[in-house]
Amino acid sequence: MVSKAIRKAHIVAFADLGMEAIHEFVIEDMPVTVAVDTQGESIHLIAPKIWQQKIGKIPVLVESPQT
Repeated sequence: MVSKAIRKAHIVAFADLGMEAIHEFVIEDMPVTVAVDTQGESIHLIAPKIWQQKIGKIPVLVESPQT
């Protein structure tokens, strides 16, 4: 799917590294899911809590932060 959406590609840095180089792509007509909102909140953390309130059946697993 991604290869069909790439309209233009340009190596930005480390061209001598081949596939490991840093590339810039111009992408068109590719569906994406954004998992972080404009306030930096992760949908993976807030959505289960919202839906648990709505339907009351989704268990919410809270992970402790890694140090």
